[in-house]
Amino acid sequence: MPVNPAIAEVTDRIIARSTDSRRRYLDRMDAAAESGPVRAHLTCGNQAHAYAGVPEDQDALANGRAANLGIVSAYNDMLSAHRPFERFPQLIRDAARAKGATAQVAGGVPAMCDGVTQGQPGMELSLFSRDVIALAAGVALSHNCFDAALYLGVCDKIVPGLVMAAATFGHIPAVFLPAGPMPSGLPNDEKSRVRQQFATGEVGRDELMAAEMASYHSPGTCTFYGTANTNQMLMEFMGLHMPGASFVNPDTPLRDALTVAGVERAMEITALGNDYRPAGRILDEKAFVNGIVGLMATGGSTNLVLHMPAMARTAGILLELEDFDAISSVTPLMAKVYPNGLADVNHFHAAGGLGYMIGELLSAGLLHDDTMTIHGEGLTAYAREPKLVDGRVAYEPGPRKSENEKILRPPHDPFQATGGLKQLVGNLGAGIMKVSAVAPERQVIEAPARVFEDQASVKLAFRNGEFTSDTVVIVRFQGPKANGMPELHSLTPTLSVLQDRGLKVALLTDGRMSGASGKVPAAIHVSPEAVDGGPLSKLRDGDLVRVDATNGTIDVLTAGALDRPSVSPDLSANSHGIGRELFEIFRQNAGPATSGAANIV
Repeated sequence: MPVNPAIAEVTDRIIARSTDSRRRYLDRMDAAAESGPVRAHLTCGNQAHAYAGVPEDQDALANGRAANLGIVSAYNDMLSAHRPFERFPQLIRDAARAKGATAQVAGGVPAMCDGVTQGQPGMELSLFSRDVIALAAGVALSHNCFDAALYLGVCDKIVPGLVMAAATFGHIPAVFLPAGPMPSGLPNDEKSRVRQQFATGEVGRDELMAAEMASYHSPGTCTFYGTANTNQMLMEFMGLHMPGASFVNPDTPLRDALTVAGVERAMEITALGNDYRPAGRILDEKAFVNGIVGLMATGGSTNLVLHMPAMARTAGILLELEDFDAISSVTPLMAKVYPNGLADVNHFHAAGGLGYMIGELLSAGLLHDDTMTIHGEGLTAYAREPKLVDGRVAYEPGPRKSENEKILRPPHDPFQATGGLKQLVGNLGAGIMKVSAVAPERQVIEAPARVFEDQASVKLAFRNGEFTSDTVVIVRFQGPKANGMPELHSLTPTLSVLQDRGLKVALLTDGRMSGASGKVPAAIHVSPEAVDGGPLSKLRDGDLVRVDATNGTIDVLTAGALDRPSVSPDLSANSHGIGRELFEIFRQNAGPATSGAANIV
């Protein structure tokens, strides 16, 4: 099927925009690859240090010609999604040894749980942890001992940071090995209902705690379709997973078999063999376009609109908000997974999952099939699904029909004709809105502004009964330079209550919302941010503001509002406590949200 003309046009535009930076990147990667197998350039002393900790593999490492795989792990048991990684290194070593190769844990990277830090000071470290992860992975791989890298990570900032590292070490192959989602627990709509009841005082903390524990109850990724599961989708659409690996539950025979298959594939695609597939070549313009299509078709997390430009820049590719908007305009929304619907990712996977979606999108001409992936055969290989046969992975054709059209629909009969995200541009700057979960009648709001400088003040105003009419809630000084751009997800229950009371309400902020943000229209990532003198810094209570997701605009309509001087906030409280002192250099050097708010690219 020929590629849709609009998809082709966006791809060509990205290629043209990135010509110089991509050429410089590939020249660097080619020069690194031409040096040959890296261990040959280490001195005997270098090698002795590198192999001393693995006596059973010393002979193979020092004298053999088989691949040595570097494991970069984000394991900790604070994150349920990363708890299964505890046993992966031994599984990987055993799989490598069975094929005459070796594997070593090159290093660990930090991994924080946004669910733990939501609404807490620690959330102000969250976005920048992505860049720390990329730096830490760079340290791990700097030993220059590895023919390929295996990346163990799932959640919000971890996968983007690992992709940034994979692109930086793009002369070696990169295989991402996921852990899978936890089994389904308390239904997501019930969890949301209890949260709203707690916000209004209808239930106590004991009932809230019981609901939360029933929702997040075992090792594995949280089952709603937030940033973590959007990351897993992205790795499959971009060809860095084994096909069908994203949503197989942890600690199951098929999950282990997929991990082993990923290890074996990593050995096959190093420069030592005849099927060399370096990460820098996989991470090309078409792969990123495919990833954006997947983001729109699934109604994925807004956080990826922040992370993908940063990921792409490490590979010399320049993405703009207009690319996301243009792709969204021609990509049908095929999935309804919480917060866009009632189903979770396990239900989505059972209904046909990513194999069904990729096959249908390829047939509709909405994906590039001619991309390099770790598996080969272009993206068509990802329209198949894995089965366990005699303890090993075998692939068969993926489903060609949805098993539940309340969750998953074909592109010719989607939930809506366009994707889940919308670019917003106006005299207040540029931002985005996740519209896939917002009812059409709520996508345009014109109302007086209430201006706040932190989310705690919004909640206090709510408790004091100050919201009695239609309102555009402005929460400013929440951008990367101001305080690290924390998620404002804890506002969702509060604003949802106001909406359920019949008020028209919208959020407008230079901050972020969670990947699980839902039915309240939220114009987020507004750039330039207020601390840089952006238009939000000039607004006052009562200014008439229009948020229009239909036409893609965000404007203040009050005459003279933007002629005022900018407010100068007191941000001293953001500079210390819970490790924030260590991140001052990140805040000072953060880029704009439109280019990923990155420090290191």
